[in-house]
Amino acid sequence: MKLGVVGLPNVGKSTLFNAITQAGAEIANYPFCTIEPNVGVVAVPDERLDKLAALYNSKKITPTYLRFVDIAGLVKGASKGEGLGNKFLSHIREVDAIVHVVRCFIDSNVTHVDNKVDPVQDIQTINLELILADIETVTARLNKAVSMQKTGDKKYKTEAELLQRILSHLESEQPVRTMSFDEEERQAVEEMFLLTSKPVIYAANISEDDIGNDDNPLVKAVEQQAEKEHAETLVICAKVEEELSKLDNEERQMFLESYGIAESGLNRLVKKCYKLLHLVSYLTAGEKETRAWTITEGTKAPQAAGKIHSDFEKGFIRAEIVPYETMLEMGGYNQAKEHGKVRSEGKDYVMKDGDVVLFRFNV
Repeated sequence: MKLGVVGLPNVGKSTLFNAITQAGAEIANYPFCTIEPNVGVVAVPDERLDKLAALYNSKKITPTYLRFVDIAGLVKGASKGEGLGNKFLSHIREVDAIVHVVRCFIDSNVTHVDNKVDPVQDIQTINLELILADIETVTARLNKAVSMQKTGDKKYKTEAELLQRILSHLESEQPVRTMSFDEEERQAVEEMFLLTSKPVIYAANISEDDIGNDDNPLVKAVEQQAEKEHAETLVICAKVEEELSKLDNEERQMFLESYGIAESGLNRLVKKCYKLLHLVSYLTAGEKETRAWTITEGTKAPQAAGKIHSDFEKGFIRAEIVPYETMLEMGGYNQAKEHGKVRSEGKDYVMKDGDVVLFRFNV
């Protein structure tokens, strides 16, 4: 899964992205690494893996990952190709969700492109460019659908009506994600790859002095705007996160304690992104490896097995499942089996987060 990190100049986007990509070989026992200058691969923190691995004396622990893409080049007029607008918009189309960094700190030494700190205006600046780009996309599709109605095929009439509804919503400067669709319409919208239909987290970037302050009016404004858009908000101090990324585990824990912080902002961001994308993890464990596997909510057992290998899905027989908490309580798979705690599930079973599973298959 890919998440695009966006933001206007001097809001802390680069600082936050540097914290992601420069966090070193290990953070909270999970690696952060960079595979390209503008892509950071971040492990999803999951304390269940360590505890499960201890039961099996696993030689290797493999978490699941998210990719963060640093999307640069946005200026007003991006939808018309200003600056690096076309590149910016094409990168946005490729991501599954957006992390929009918004400036929520006052610092006279850091200039603002509009010469004033107004996070809601910053949000609207970027949103407007995405809306304008979507209007262009939807208008082109609408013209085609209207033209095709001449064939007499009713599907084009249905499509044109949906597109007209979307267009009217966009022209009122509202993102598509704030609209309501039935299941068939939602499927059609997903196939349009509209920029404003993507889920969003607003990363409210605060100063060090505001850590622990629940009354920051700039943050409150972002939270109110996010609620209107059906978006999420995460309060984070990019500067502190960048400092944390340069420390070893012991130093990092001491640093967090000095600020009265239980968990780093990056870990909270990764977890929130995982939830935003409706992802869950099932677990496999053994002497060789304990591993988390990413699936979307609602995935059935054979398709989940296919994440490991296509042969597992093709030859799926059953899934032997123990919930993580039960596995921990029993002390391992064999003990769970002795106590009748191992469930045998078939092809229609919907996987749950934390299922520890052994797939049986035959090819």
